[in-house]
This record gives sequence, C-alpha cells and structure tokens, in this order.
Amino acid sequence: MLCDQKDIHMKRLPLILALVAIVAPAWAQTQQPGAHFIENWDLDGDSVVSLEDITERRGDVFVSFDANEDGALDAEEYMYFDEARANDMENNAGHGKGMRRASEGMTLAFNDTDGNGEVSRAEFLAHASDWMAILDRNQDGSVTTADFGRQ
Repeated sequence: MLCDQKDIHMKRLPLILALVAIVAPAWAQTQQPGAHFIENWDLDGDSVVSLEDITERRGDVFVSFDANEDGALDAEEYMYFDEARANDMENNAGHGKGMRRASEGMTLAFNDTDGNGEVSRAEFLAHASDWMAILDRNQDGSVTTADFGRQ
C-alpha cells in the first residue's frame, strides 16, 4: 500500500508543478505580496478571497492529498502535503511573513483538532474560518493582497 500511495503522489506531482509554472510568472510580474495566494485561492477572479473560496479550495486540497481516499490525511499523506507546500514556497520566493502565516494554517498541528495524528475532512474544513482569521490581517472579512506584505 505504501508504494501505491507514493505512485499516486508521484502522478500528481506533474500537475502540481504545472500549476506552479502557470502562476509563477504572474506573481513575478506583479511583485505584489500575496499575489500568488490570490491567484490560487480566488475562485471567481475578483482578486478577493472569501470564506467560501477558502472552504471550497481547502476541500479541493484535502481531496488532492487523501491518496487512499479514506477521508483523513494521515502522517504519510501529510508528509507529501508539507513537501508540496514547501516546494511551492521555494518556487515563489519573496512571499514574506504573510505566506508563512498561510502555510501555518495548513499544518497538521493547526488542523488536528482531536490530536489523533491525522486530519479528517471535517476537521480540515472546520478550520477554514480560523485560517481566514489569520490571513485577513485588516479584518475586513476577505483576503486581498492588502493582507500581505508589510503593514
């Protein structure tokens, strides 16, 4: 089973890398802190990330990394998830503290409500509003590039 999960993750790696390759030039052109986040999480293209956007995308992220489709991200699946986030951060240098906050909201420690070492889909989605609160530095109920960079 371990080999099967690794194979699934390896098949997803080209997709993840392709997505990074597509959005990286847009971020590089703007040099706007948080632009990469907005590009990836703004579902309707209005340059604003709402709680609905965050909840839906967190659901998509969860499904992407739940390799065995058991409704939970276990330690091994979280290892791949952490690796993908680290690669994204490395490939999009210049994120600053705002993106470190964003990354923190995706960690096992942040999302494992019951402390059992894995994160269920319900736990992951339940933390959408907590993550939104961390990201929304100006507390206007949405996340924009104004919530990133120096304040």
